[in-house]
Amino acid sequence: MTLDEIRELIQVVTETGIAELEVQRGDNRVRIRRATRPALHEYVIPAEAGAHRSEHVAEPPVAPSQAAGAAPALDPLSDPALVTVKSPIVGTFYEAPSPGAPPFVRVGDIVKPGDVLCIIESMKLMNEIEAEAGGTVVSKLIANAQPVEYGEALFAIRPA
Repeated sequence: MTLDEIRELIQVVTETGIAELEVQRGDNRVRIRRATRPALHEYVIPAEAGAHRSEHVAEPPVAPSQAAGAAPALDPLSDPALVTVKSPIVGTFYEAPSPGAPPFVRVGDIVKPGDVLCIIESMKLMNEIEAEAGGTVVSKLIANAQPVEYGEALFAIRPA
């Protein structure tokens, strides 16, 4: 196996989220294992509510790495009263079911458990990301059609 083939296998493991892949060609054998990871839906629920209310209403198209840290004074992730919805997979974030359609949710919308918040496309599969907690959407942290990483914050919700 060539180094490029091994890199391609690593990319497949990363993109699909599979735990282990083993490939054998003749005398060559490669096994790639991922570290174990938390459950698909990861939510941070703080123990106590913070006194400061954070609003993030501007949604400029920014790179995912800049989204959470773009405005430290308005950083919704710093409010311990908020539930953070994180990406369960690597893929591309879409706020609407199709181009030109209205977004699933907007900042200020009230959601209940099971409501679809967005779609993440991964390996040509559309994965609906649903709210597990009800409340008000305080912030959308990713711009439409931007790539997201596993565990990256997508939305901040103030529980009802």
